[in-house]
Amino acid sequence: MSVEYLHYVHAAVADPLHERELDLRFRVLREPLGFERGSEIYTDEAACRHLIAVSAGEVIGCVLFHPAGRGSGRMLQLAVDPRRRLSGIGRELVFRLEGELADDGYRDVMLHAREEVVEFYQKLGYRCEGTAFIEIGIPHVIMRKPIGTAR
Repeated sequence: MSVEYLHYVHAAVADPLHERELDLRFRVLREPLGFERGSEIYTDEAACRHLIAVSAGEVIGCVLFHPAGRGSGRMLQLAVDPRRRLSGIGRELVFRLEGELADDGYRDVMLHAREEVVEFYQKLGYRCEGTAFIEIGIPHVIMRKPIGTAR
């Protein structure tokens, strides 16, 4: 399977890849929880970096990063097409994003992990902080990882 990883910063202009990314995020992250279409759109979508995985013209994975001050930010909405799970796409998206961020001088990445994927992020070097909390109706935990020279 040939996978192309594309980085782009979403602009206000309509982009077919962004529409396909939104569809994947909805199908994987929100629809199973009973949310309506549109709930997958992040409040500050336009300020986020978007990294997507494309195979044969189909968006099969994506992750967003929202900068939050100097050298830090939040990774969010990592989604992989269910037919492609366990193929390494999620891992590759995270590592590629971290590499880009480190190259741009970021030192730290934080995320809110759903409890069922904490182990996935721990295997990638993320550490839990604090106790679980409810977000979008399900338990999450804050996780953090130093990047850049600390990797």
